[in-house]
Amino acid sequence: MRHKKVNKQSQNKLDKDELKIIEARHHDPYCVLGRHSKNGKTFVKVYLPHAESVKIVAPAIELQRIPDTDFFSAAVPEDLPEHYLLHWVDKNGNHYENHDPYSFGPQMSDFDQHLFAEGKHWYIYQKLGAHLTCIDDVPGVLFSVWAPNAGRVSVVGEFNEWDGRCNPMRTLGGSGIWEIFIPELNAGSLYKFEIQNRYSGEILLKTDPYGQQFELRPQTAAIVFKEDNYQWQDNSWMDHRASHEWLHQPTSIYEVHLGSWQRDADNNFLSYRELAEQLVDYVKEMGFTHIELLPITEHPYDLSWGYQTTGYFAPTSRFGSPDDFRYFVDCCHNNGIGVILDWVPAHFPKDSFALARFDGSALYEHEDPRKGEHRDWGTLIYNYGRNEVKNFLLASAFFWLEEYHLDGLRVDAVASMLYLDYSREDDDWIPNMYGGNENLEAIDFLRELNTVTHEQHPGTVVMAEESTAWPQVTRPTWTGGLGFSMKWNMGWMHDILSYMSHDTIHRMHHHDQLTFGLLYAFTENFILPFSHDEVVHGKNSMLYKMPGDEWQRFANLRLLYTFMYTYPGKKLLFMGCEFAQGSEWDVTKALDWYVLDYPFHQGVQGLVKDLNKLYKKHSSLFQYDFHEQGFAWIDCHDVKQSIISYMRISDNETLLIVLNFTPVPRENYRIGVPAEGTYREIFNSDSSIYNGANLGNGPKTAQPTPWMGQPHSIELTIPPLAGIILSL
Repeated sequence: MRHKKVNKQSQNKLDKDELKIIEARHHDPYCVLGRHSKNGKTFVKVYLPHAESVKIVAPAIELQRIPDTDFFSAAVPEDLPEHYLLHWVDKNGNHYENHDPYSFGPQMSDFDQHLFAEGKHWYIYQKLGAHLTCIDDVPGVLFSVWAPNAGRVSVVGEFNEWDGRCNPMRTLGGSGIWEIFIPELNAGSLYKFEIQNRYSGEILLKTDPYGQQFELRPQTAAIVFKEDNYQWQDNSWMDHRASHEWLHQPTSIYEVHLGSWQRDADNNFLSYRELAEQLVDYVKEMGFTHIELLPITEHPYDLSWGYQTTGYFAPTSRFGSPDDFRYFVDCCHNNGIGVILDWVPAHFPKDSFALARFDGSALYEHEDPRKGEHRDWGTLIYNYGRNEVKNFLLASAFFWLEEYHLDGLRVDAVASMLYLDYSREDDDWIPNMYGGNENLEAIDFLRELNTVTHEQHPGTVVMAEESTAWPQVTRPTWTGGLGFSMKWNMGWMHDILSYMSHDTIHRMHHHDQLTFGLLYAFTENFILPFSHDEVVHGKNSMLYKMPGDEWQRFANLRLLYTFMYTYPGKKLLFMGCEFAQGSEWDVTKALDWYVLDYPFHQGVQGLVKDLNKLYKKHSSLFQYDFHEQGFAWIDCHDVKQSIISYMRISDNETLLIVLNFTPVPRENYRIGVPAEGTYREIFNSDSSIYNGANLGNGPKTAQPTPWMGQPHSIELTIPPLAGIILSL
């Protein structure tokens, strides 16, 4: 910010409000600038620090410079048009023409301000930020920002040489909202907000919290975006979604980091439109029902994977424009694929250009670091008790579901939101009003999030990444639950990966890790996740978590996926895991697609593809994922041979699943079956088409021999390290 020195003689001729304009510290520049009447005369006064001369175009009136200042003023007729056109010339001889911004009245209604203050304005993103609009037939951009502790806020950009003196904003009373309409400004303009803290005088340059497009990192300015420009083609999908009973339908999610799924020959990112062809075709071929995107909300640092978000209303510019991302979602929908976004309301980064101490105060976060800072992550925690902050997050959720037609949100790090002492030392947290460790404000926020999104966007889902035993995460809020649609089953994931890591000869001593999950499997609506978190930071790839030689590792992985797809709960698999990538996930490059030149990897990919197909075809594998009537043990006690068998049940069919967790094939293995008739093997993870040993079974007719509590039984060959599925 630059200031023009004013000599004492000129200073004496200026009133205190004019001096505040010159010093860029006036909270209401509209009381000085624009048209005003005094002593029966009407004047126009403008402040243009880069102008040499200024005039009103019609009628032609030359404005005179107030000596030694950048104020220009002239008496004008009373019938001067309300929005008069200014023509001015800068020091380089460049000519500019635009309507005076200070001739326009306040635009945000009292009702909008009231709703926002209550935390109930779900569409506040349509009001705050930058929006192309016409006021009294004059086109331009309306800028609004919430900064209640600011003494002055200006919008700055290339259009005013990033000079905070040029376009100071008006404050809208006690709402803390600042606003200005800049005529003749177009889409594509870069901008930020220059904020002066009213108490300390500190000057901050901040990007727009409600910005809908940003520069490519490392640049951080927001971009004026032309909204409502995209013509959606997914009407049939959206109509169906509104009545979609996802609880009783198959959900198989492919988790993707767009920047490292695939890259071009020069290791550059693929664009949203390129991904709309390549990724969508692949996901469709593989049979997944949904894509879940690691956060594509704008973020400054590639290696954060998107989890340190600075733009809660903008898809990252790394892969293209907002409308390019809309095209990607549209393409998914038109190919029968839902889109879920990882969304991060638990914390935000400390970057000085973004939300941290936005107006010089702890505005979005807590002042006390015992409540407002994640020590482990080096990030800040939202103040969920402040209505405007809560509204910011709720509006972001609405924005993605409404404006981008997303089918759901996966809420990251819910456990860190629920507990005040999450990952803290005993003396580094503040108890709630009752002396407990529950974050009551965050709980209220999550309940409101789930209530309003389900009410306003039926058919969408909100999923919790929650790793503790917090009760009723996926139960309705009116019963005391948090109201999430689904929850990641972290307990099952940890147990089964621990079990699979044991050498097969020792698995009999850990049999409970296979079976314990069924004690709580129906207490929540669970998703079974093998996510990105399990294949980074020295945890090994899914393949190299498996013990044994090469053949056994691949057989174990095929067995694990068979268990996952036949176990109660929806499915999630991170990219690369579906073809047994050998190395850990590396965010800086594409997946190791070359391994698909080798039969073992081809086999795993083919198995996942067939499991997806089988899963979607057979209602017994999904209809009652969240209810005990969809599952029954046949035998969970064969500890010595490390074999389990169970039934998956729907209204129309029953499937039998038998899993052998040792490399020893079992001949003439008898299991109980619920009905007489002939049983056919419809899936075998040991099949030669998956590069297995190809042991299996022909049709088996049930014998009237009661076994394992069932009225009939059959004898099977159970292949090594494999799972088989049988149908009556």
